[in-house]
Amino acid sequence: MYLTRFKYIPLIGTLMNYKKEYFSKDLIAALTVAVVVIPQSMAYALIAGVNPVYGLYTAIVSTIIASAFGSSNHAIAGPTNAIALLVASSLGKYMGQENVYQMLFLMTFMVGVLQILFGVIKLGKVINFVSHSVVIGFTAGAGVLIGLGQLSTLLSISIKDSAHMSTMQKFYYVMTHLSQTNMYALGLGAMTMAIIIVCKKINKKIPGALIGIIIPIIFIVMFSLDQKGVKLTGFIPSSLPPFKMIQFDLNVMQNLFGGAVAIAIIGLVEAIAISKSIATTSRQKIDANQEFIGQGLANAGAAFFQCFAGSGSFTRSAINYQSGAVTRFAGIMSGIVVALVLLFFAPYAQYIPNPCLAGVILVIAYNMVDKKEIMHIVKAGKFKSDSIAMFTTAIATIVMPHLDVAIYTGIAISIALYLKDTNKAPLKILLPSQEKNGHVIEKEVKSLKEKVDILIIQLEGNLFFGSAEDLQTKLDDLTDKSKVFILRMKYVATIDLTALGALKVFIRTVKESGGIVIFSGVKSEFNSLLINSHVTSDIGEDNIFMSENEIFASSTNALERAKSVLGCEIIDGKDKSAACNLLESEINTNVDSGIKNRNTAAF
Repeated sequence: MYLTRFKYIPLIGTLMNYKKEYFSKDLIAALTVAVVVIPQSMAYALIAGVNPVYGLYTAIVSTIIASAFGSSNHAIAGPTNAIALLVASSLGKYMGQENVYQMLFLMTFMVGVLQILFGVIKLGKVINFVSHSVVIGFTAGAGVLIGLGQLSTLLSISIKDSAHMSTMQKFYYVMTHLSQTNMYALGLGAMTMAIIIVCKKINKKIPGALIGIIIPIIFIVMFSLDQKGVKLTGFIPSSLPPFKMIQFDLNVMQNLFGGAVAIAIIGLVEAIAISKSIATTSRQKIDANQEFIGQGLANAGAAFFQCFAGSGSFTRSAINYQSGAVTRFAGIMSGIVVALVLLFFAPYAQYIPNPCLAGVILVIAYNMVDKKEIMHIVKAGKFKSDSIAMFTTAIATIVMPHLDVAIYTGIAISIALYLKDTNKAPLKILLPSQEKNGHVIEKEVKSLKEKVDILIIQLEGNLFFGSAEDLQTKLDDLTDKSKVFILRMKYVATIDLTALGALKVFIRTVKESGGIVIFSGVKSEFNSLLINSHVTSDIGEDNIFMSENEIFASSTNALERAKSVLGCEIIDGKDKSAACNLLESEINTNVDSGIKNRNTAAF
């Protein structure tokens, strides 16, 4: 039984319920993940602009801590492509300084603290403001940047002072110096990419990246290609991640804060998206706030062991789940396996060719551009909010010098477009047809030209200050179109004082012109609000009909009131107006059956 008092330490709950048969499944999944994470973490370190060993350190410490404290049983954290690119962007102008690694670990700590803070104050739902389209756009743009940034390594073209150049500047330099290409390096990188692609087509479970690195090493040793200009990874220490105290500096923290916030946000978006995606199949309940805390602890703790910021990995998490992992111990054991490999096999890593790691990165970068999802968003509408947010974020990611600004731009545009879409007041106009069958015609406000005896206005959704102006405009256009107005309030979810103010103006304008407004289907929770805002006194209690359990009960009462106002009961049947015929038809139908066809007036 899971102990509630240990809800912030999920590992204890896993231990309490762990079974022997889980171990073999978790171990197999851990070994499979470790095979993938070793080449990936080294490649991501290169994207971040640091020595590959720091990628391995991150794959050990971050993975273990996040698996112990995260909400998901299957999500695998550690170095990722998008986060590595953000790290490189945030520290780009500091590269070459003596204290750049101290700044790197300090920023990792800051990212972790921010994520813990987000979790503690329960901002899990706030992550929804970062739309899916923004993430797709950023990921696609990041994929392009990563791919362009690795061309110099793939072609083995040396760029002087490259640490202070943007990706686009490096790309321009490469394109203008293609004559300096080392064909041996290009051949090895192409071999790695070909092996990965072929392995994926044969069976997705084959560790193509690892094979794509091991085979070229054979060529390096056999033909001494390192002496022909092919650059190797170099020495990697055979030791576990060493503990090192972070050097805190307020000025440095101030300079890194903007980048740390962007990394924290994108990292959490990735982690939550991965966890929820797997949970749709595993049926595990995901606590977003706990995932925030788990990711935060992973980054804050890893900062003391010379790690850069990480997040949940789509690839490794999917492999972990598909390999049969049952509990979070699979993630913990994968980190331990990587640690053992680093401890006993690190000397062999010095023969890994940099062009081969670039080949791995290029394949990853290509896969980052989610073509199916992009087409899905585009098909929904090229000029819709989602498409605009996606393309804007993607372009900003590619052309802007700082990726954190690109992310903030995408989020701001996404929120602005959302607010633009939500400042419209949902309003339907229902008119009686000229036939004596009780049918109702739905029309747009602007299309209503003639004056009618009775006008039914159905309000829907959230009526708040943002939509009050639109509501006021639409109602103003209707004030001279009828004598009797029925405002259907049944489908109004919320209403604030600003929106009520628009309704009050409408009520008074109608009364001054000799008409009447009737409220139908008013929810009980709105009653006190109507009284306190004097709407009840303005409209009159006789003209407010509360929502009732009986189907169409309040609407039937409102129709009876409208019938009385129009004087339908004193008119001979053959001379009755279309409105009176509608009222009698609707009242009789509602009383007899309580059910109405969707094509008629659904009150």
